[in-house]
Amino acid sequence: MSQHSILIEAHELEPLLDTPQVLVVDLGKPETYAELHIPGAMHLEYPVLIGGQKPAPGLLPPEERLAHLAGLLKLDRVSRVIAYDDEGSGRAARLAWTLYYLGYQSVQVLNGGIHAWNNEGHPVSTQPIFPGNARALPMASHDPTVLAERDYILEHLDDDGVALLDARTAEEYTGSKVFATRGGHIPGAVNLNWQDTLDPERNLRLKETQLLMKALEERGIEPAQEVITYCQTHHRSSHAWMMLKALGYTRVRGYAGSWSEWGNDPNLPIQQGVSP
Repeated sequence: MSQHSILIEAHELEPLLDTPQVLVVDLGKPETYAELHIPGAMHLEYPVLIGGQKPAPGLLPPEERLAHLAGLLKLDRVSRVIAYDDEGSGRAARLAWTLYYLGYQSVQVLNGGIHAWNNEGHPVSTQPIFPGNARALPMASHDPTVLAERDYILEHLDDDGVALLDARTAEEYTGSKVFATRGGHIPGAVNLNWQDTLDPERNLRLKETQLLMKALEERGIEPAQEVITYCQTHHRSSHAWMMLKALGYTRVRGYAGSWSEWGNDPNLPIQQGVSP
């Protein structure tokens, strides 16, 4: 188990930059990384984290690619991984969620990402560091409580102890904007657009705890429940997963298939419009 919070602040990270056992990973756009990044941060391409196959490109990659990822990050040697990106921490959160799934919980996300780091005067570099060739490192065990699959959700649609949090836009949630064969949402899910949890006045950090807890309470999401987050490809909902972990929710799963899987399967139930 990790002794660290899922989030780390820029002023907490800076003193760790010279610590060999701490690996900082940049998941931003390559052009942003080339322009500026945290000194010593290794750049990792986001597609490494996803299966990439239609109709559900957000599913986990195959085991051999996960073992390759573990080897690239040297999870057998580093004591902590700290991830960040340039777009509000969605990609960084997907890495954190993936490592939790692999049973590696010593991972944190930089609150506010490169925006907070750069705008608040912390050092930056243009010296690139890319992952080199690495041996595959199969993880000894996976944590199934991090992942929600389609059948698990079906089994718990009428379970009051399980809540579904849709991190997409309101238009996607209601079905007026469609990015699958069908539009709408999983029955019983409530909507909280991930962008509404970011604070642009604080360099895209998460909003204050009381504001987020109030938003969740208004939607009937309680800390005692197990919460399953989803979006279109489990990018935005990885951020929602991270948010819930940061708020102290102890049972949170991410649905990697998300709406790209659910909305493209005519055998699965859906709702459209605003749920009562």
